[in-house]
Amino acid sequence: MKSCMFVMAITWISLLNPGCRESSLPEEDNTNNQVNNVNNVNNVNNSNPVLDTPDWTEESHGQITPDYGRVFPQDSIQRFELIVDPDQWTLLQDDLADHLSGTSMGPGIDLGDWEPVFVPCTVRYDGREWYQVGLRVKGNSSLVATWNLNLEKFSFKLDFDEFEDTWPQIRNQRFFGFKQLNLNNGFDDRSVLRERLAGELFREFGLKAAHTATATVTVDFGEGPVYHGVYTLVEEVDNTVITEKFAAGGNLYKPEDRSATFGAGVFVAAELEKKSNEELADFSDVQELYDALHDVTRTTDPAAWRARLEAAFDAPAFLRWLAANTVIQNWDSYGQIPHNYFLYGDPDAGRLTWIPWDHNEAFTDGRERGTLSLGLDEVDARWPLIRYLIDDATYRIAYEEAMRAFVTEVFTPERMLERHAALAALVRADAEAERWPYTFLRAPSDFDAAMDYLEEHAQTRHGLALEHLGF
Repeated sequence: MKSCMFVMAITWISLLNPGCRESSLPEEDNTNNQVNNVNNVNNVNNSNPVLDTPDWTEESHGQITPDYGRVFPQDSIQRFELIVDPDQWTLLQDDLADHLSGTSMGPGIDLGDWEPVFVPCTVRYDGREWYQVGLRVKGNSSLVATWNLNLEKFSFKLDFDEFEDTWPQIRNQRFFGFKQLNLNNGFDDRSVLRERLAGELFREFGLKAAHTATATVTVDFGEGPVYHGVYTLVEEVDNTVITEKFAAGGNLYKPEDRSATFGAGVFVAAELEKKSNEELADFSDVQELYDALHDVTRTTDPAAWRARLEAAFDAPAFLRWLAANTVIQNWDSYGQIPHNYFLYGDPDAGRLTWIPWDHNEAFTDGRERGTLSLGLDEVDARWPLIRYLIDDATYRIAYEEAMRAFVTEVFTPERMLERHAALAALVRADAEAERWPYTFLRAPSDFDAAMDYLEEHAQTRHGLALEHLGF
């Protein structure tokens, strides 16, 4: 399908010529198959409204309480087969070509208002089928990099009732209670486990974070099942994270760009994208967080400042995330890049809470970008949720107490050795079976090398954290 020889880049500046990727633009008019993805509204021409759904049961396809044990098992691998009509697969590929051709790799890429097109597919799992499920690619810098590296292991989002208006037979279709699921490709992760591991550690540390598990994916787009490799199955924040882990009804935000830093003078509501209650132009909760953070009492009356801040924002939970995230190292997060988190206004708590997101760059030293130091001394006021809180004596003590708890209760060398060994045994065969262009491994032996690195990293970071804390 391509004329280019595969070259794996290990840094953002090792770019391939995007012109190597062949265009797959169709010659014929595909009007009847076009999807209008303006505001993500899909108008698939349904010439045959009859749809048989013989595998449908209330337990598997209905609106039931999400079955976390079934969907996110920790000791087995989920196996998904996606079956896509060739014309729809071409449409998905053309949409990629239209928006990614000519792009360059790098963090925080601006792709404008593009929302990748959804196409219908059949999801086959454990001997059952789910019908006309919405399928699209997902990602930002990882998506652009995958494209420019001439790889086909894209991350996918599944929406099980995306096309319910076209096929009423699938109205409110769910996957064991879940409306949406993410299949993340583990960009540049030769262990194929970093995102899963980070999510597990955050949740074990008491943070509200998406559930994760390991999955394999094959895609049949008219040429038989094609193995796309090992993925991380990730719960959707917009959906079950906020409905199952919090009281429902609050505002959910996914901040991006300058406003996501919460720096002085950069508050722009449009950059704090609402993911719930979009019809209400109410940003008062996040505006109050901004105002409280920058209130003059921060330096004149710290106790009053903390009281106002904590009425708007769960600062202790944020400090626990900050401690854990800094120990494991994760450069693609707040403090270096203004994205990869959500804020949710929990109606029960009456304040916003921090929900971490996108951890495939965790457990690395950040390469040329580097990562934050354990003391965070280099972080400046452009990142006030770190700088202002760490400059406060009470919050700095809370940060270091959280770090101590994390490295003595969760992130210990003994526990990580056991965890790494179990996960390596679970995924090794599937990871080593990956082949170009559906892999970030240069050779099957890369998997064991990556696992060795994770083990060394855990030991090193644990020791450095104890040293920082004075042990």
